[in-house]
Amino acid sequence: MFVNEIFYSLQGEGANAGCAAVFVRLAGCNLACSYCDTDFVDGREMSPGAIAQHIGQYPARFLIWTGGEPTLQLTDEITAYFHELGYYQAIETNGTRPLPKGIDYISCSPKPEAIMLLDRNFPDGVDEFRFPLGIDTPLPPSVDALPPARHYLVSPIFVGDDAMQLDPAAVERCVAFVKATPPWRFSVQMHKLIHIP
Repeated sequence: MFVNEIFYSLQGEGANAGCAAVFVRLAGCNLACSYCDTDFVDGREMSPGAIAQHIGQYPARFLIWTGGEPTLQLTDEITAYFHELGYYQAIETNGTRPLPKGIDYISCSPKPEAIMLLDRNFPDGVDEFRFPLGIDTPLPPSVDALPPARHYLVSPIFVGDDAMQLDPAAVERCVAFVKATPPWRFSVQMHKLIHIP
């Protein structure tokens, strides 16, 4: 596997915000979103065993596969291996590809390219949909047009050269959308506000 970085922090967004988690950021993505705030291009080759050895130093058994797009590398065998080690596994995906078996929590942040693929890729639904919203991004489709989810979230896009500045216009747009279309909820990237990795 090509791993961009491994770090231990708090989940900064979505329904699991505030939970301690081990993040394994896999290199590579099949999209090129203009507002992406992640450097996922470079990576070093690591075996699942080497990853397990590295993350074993952390007390949390909540493992988040993120990217880039982790489905480009994850397999049924890899997720089964980490289940055997006692990890509860979440994934952060753009929704364009089917998932390997064994993912315990699915966080899907679908981009426009993925909307028509969601029913095929997630026939049983997801745990949460997270839509990033800026002043020019498309609004999410109606809940009825999406696979079922436990949580429907919109999150304001951060701006600036380092993508660390909360955009008041994006916040206003998210708040207006949530007020107009329950059961959508507001989610902010807490880790950016409190400056943790």
